[in-house]
Amino acid sequence: MKLHTHFVAAALMLAAVAAHAASVPPFNLDADVNRALKTFEVPGMAIAIVKDGKLVTARGYGVRKLGEPAPVDGKTLFEIASNSKAFTAAGLAMLVDQGKIAWDDPVTQHLPGFQMYDSYVTGQMTVRDLLTHRSGLGLGAGDLLWWPSTTFSTDEIIARLRYVKPATSFRASYAYDNLLYIVAGKIIAEKAGKPWGQAMQEQILTPLGMSGTRTSVAEMLATSDYAAPHSKIKGQIAVVKPMPVPNAVGAVGINTNAEDIARWMTVLLNHGKLDNGTQLFSARQAAEMWSEQTPMRIREPKPALAATKPNFYAYGLGFQLRDYQGRKLAMHGGALQGFYSTVLMVPEEKLGIAILTNAENSAAMAALYYRILDHYLKVPPSDWIQLYADQEAAAHKEELERQGKEQTARAAASTPSLPLASYNGEYEDPWYGRISIREEGGRQVMRFARTPDLSGELEHFQHDTFIVRWQERNFNADAYVTFALNPDGSIERMKMAPISTETDFSYDFRDLSFTPVKQ
Repeated sequence: MKLHTHFVAAALMLAAVAAHAASVPPFNLDADVNRALKTFEVPGMAIAIVKDGKLVTARGYGVRKLGEPAPVDGKTLFEIASNSKAFTAAGLAMLVDQGKIAWDDPVTQHLPGFQMYDSYVTGQMTVRDLLTHRSGLGLGAGDLLWWPSTTFSTDEIIARLRYVKPATSFRASYAYDNLLYIVAGKIIAEKAGKPWGQAMQEQILTPLGMSGTRTSVAEMLATSDYAAPHSKIKGQIAVVKPMPVPNAVGAVGINTNAEDIARWMTVLLNHGKLDNGTQLFSARQAAEMWSEQTPMRIREPKPALAATKPNFYAYGLGFQLRDYQGRKLAMHGGALQGFYSTVLMVPEEKLGIAILTNAENSAAMAALYYRILDHYLKVPPSDWIQLYADQEAAAHKEELERQGKEQTARAAASTPSLPLASYNGEYEDPWYGRISIREEGGRQVMRFARTPDLSGELEHFQHDTFIVRWQERNFNADAYVTFALNPDGSIERMKMAPISTETDFSYDFRDLSFTPVKQ
């Protein structure tokens, strides 16, 4: 009887799979992209595909800016954020080829003033370590030094690294960071004797013919064909202002288009060799960039997305490495205010896929690159667009329910321990610096001194915990603000934490620890 039950269950599962496959629309890039734009509320997107050394497509879909008719095309510029990290890695690889640095040189050999929180780590940190997310820093640690736009210089950011406490032991585990790529970009600038952007232009972009690509948001905005950033505000997609990050270019500085990113993927898939036979960087360094450096945790996806679970997952030098359907992938994502992007390559298939968007939606990109991968790898198709849409909706619903429970469980009748005016003043964190809380027009307002857009009104939540509601509502990063008191009733410390699990990790409020500035 038990055996019979197993056969029935297996038959039902096969029938369900067959029914799903029969209902999946056939692959059609234009139809798939347009459906994804509508499903995930993405105003515009550019797609680049290269195969066997040839360009398959580099074109745009949708509009550059919501409410305006100008279409996205193959030359429309997008901020690609952390997909810039591969350019910084390639720049260092070229320096290795030239004998100017070695991957395992101490960072202090090239930047004598470099210093981490721990003196041992300072001495042991290598150029390779800068790129592999194993420094001991926590996820996104220190990102508030540049995100959202700050007045810190690159040198100030690097100098403040020494005050950012580690979360784990050195080289013990993977945790994504941006600050050390800023340091890596500084090494390139120092060796070139010119800014990172100019070095990238001369050493990589010009030789590759990436003539449209710009190395700053300011340069992008000076062109005539660029996408506007979009975020959701109260659940509605809206145009938001760009977020210049000139102090973080080594991590997020590239702004490019479909035509140019296709050229980049082509040279990567060709082991660093240009069409004219010149090696931009050696095949040895190309292999190094795609070699596993730091293991990454493999998470269990929801059952509907089970096929996306990798068997191995690691970080290389500027690339995430994993497998899909028996093939190795070298890929990366990028996220800045109003822009998400993905660049993905399948080396043994000589296949490259890039998706650039002017919205903050990772599900749209994942759905499309799996559709494209399945097509080229000749895998039975899945309706990834619907599967990811369902997953996104379920996750968002779960998060809203969690927040609702927190709101319901709070001690609504509680009051602050002190008069509101007693919370006013300046507070200082060891690595970020100062913030202030002041009464403005009868409201308590928090302002981050070096981040012009990071200001918001405080509202009481419970006991000595408040919520700061940022004036820039597209940040989607409201945070708890909790005060701890000394025995005499004075304020000893103030801590922060994001309210939502959907808040971008670069709002690393959890790493801040403020103490009152004595007047």
